[in-house]
Amino acid sequence: MTPAFAQSPERPLPKRASVVVIGGGVAGVTAALALAEWGVPVVLCEKGRIAGEQSSRNWGWIRKQGRDLRELPLMIESQQLWHRIGARLETDIGLRGGGSTYLAENEEALARHAAWLEQAEDFQLDTRVLSRADVDALLGQSDAPFVGGLHTPSDIYAEPILAVPAMARLAADAGAEIFEGTAVRTLETAGGRIAAVVTEHGAIACEAVVLAGGVWSRPFLENLGLALPQLAVQSSAQRTTPAPLISDSTLGAKGAALRRRLDGGYTVARAGAARLDIVPAAIAHFRAFTPILKACLRILKLRLGRAYFGPLGRHRWQGDQVTPFEAVRVFDPAPDHRLLDDVLQAAKRLYPQLAEVKPVERWGGMIDVMPDEIPVIGPAPSLPGLVVATGLSGHGFGLGPGVGHLAAQLATGRPTLVDPAPFRYERFTGTA
Repeated sequence: MTPAFAQSPERPLPKRASVVVIGGGVAGVTAALALAEWGVPVVLCEKGRIAGEQSSRNWGWIRKQGRDLRELPLMIESQQLWHRIGARLETDIGLRGGGSTYLAENEEALARHAAWLEQAEDFQLDTRVLSRADVDALLGQSDAPFVGGLHTPSDIYAEPILAVPAMARLAADAGAEIFEGTAVRTLETAGGRIAAVVTEHGAIACEAVVLAGGVWSRPFLENLGLALPQLAVQSSAQRTTPAPLISDSTLGAKGAALRRRLDGGYTVARAGAARLDIVPAAIAHFRAFTPILKACLRILKLRLGRAYFGPLGRHRWQGDQVTPFEAVRVFDPAPDHRLLDDVLQAAKRLYPQLAEVKPVERWGGMIDVMPDEIPVIGPAPSLPGLVVATGLSGHGFGLGPGVGHLAAQLATGRPTLVDPAPFRYERFTGTA
């Protein structure tokens, strides 16, 4: 059976749209949803399949807790969008409450959590610091190895692999034209601004483009002559067999982070544990990323190998040439099994309820990381009509609807739901 979003002779690409969205992850899909609901003719082009990459491979947390303060206004709006969109979906995407909790194994970690809460005081969140007794009660344990924690009851979570495809169906019902297996190769300009996108199946004339391509955004922009200091970092995660309920909250600790799944198992991973493959961009932007590399040196693996010449390396092409986006429809990196074995053992030590669980599935994902670890959401320099929405830096699933909504507003000149200044592209170019 032909997939619902396939391009075919019976379902050809339109010749024109007001806005073309590049990328079928959470940000791209929610941008298309917003545009369609405003009555704006919109086409979304995805080189592989909807949510085929990081938007279905993340932990599923939708949290305000622990956010960079520059992101918090957008995250607050994004969480409200999750509630509004989730209520309209026909599919149960596992959108649940219960909050988010960071657990501290020593007083130093607890002090860091308390310091963040003090800094975020102006946002009037429902976050509170937990005592040792509070944590024991939350986990249903009398001897949990934690001195306290940080808890935000209003935070939520969902199943990524279900959520984004369901939102894509909602966007299509609202009028968005969505095409999987349709790589955008490049852009055409006229009169100094965007005039069309060139796809592998033909051109689509348009007035604006939203680039929400995740790790592929940087090579796409480089081919246009635009520099973006974004790197791709590989993460690993796993899901387990069913186990007793520990807490309705997501749980983050140094050794392992957990989220209860709809199937009764857990998504288990570790914050910050990742691998960076050295590609030409990593060398070009090394100085910008030095603070992150220093901070994560003990848990971030650096590797020089074939990836240097791979799809995220340095390539140039024309609109009539096959691109890296067609060579790799879905980036599916192998998970780090040694790391995940260690993470699962840590989870079992921290939470006795998991003593008998086994891994059911493991996967890798590619995270689009910026030097300051907050997204770029804004017009591209020197190319009017192009709005970039990328660099979600490993915490973009929850933020995604806000990112997509903001990008759609910027692409159509609408008032924005938050001040976009913290996310401007120009913060990396040294211009105003």
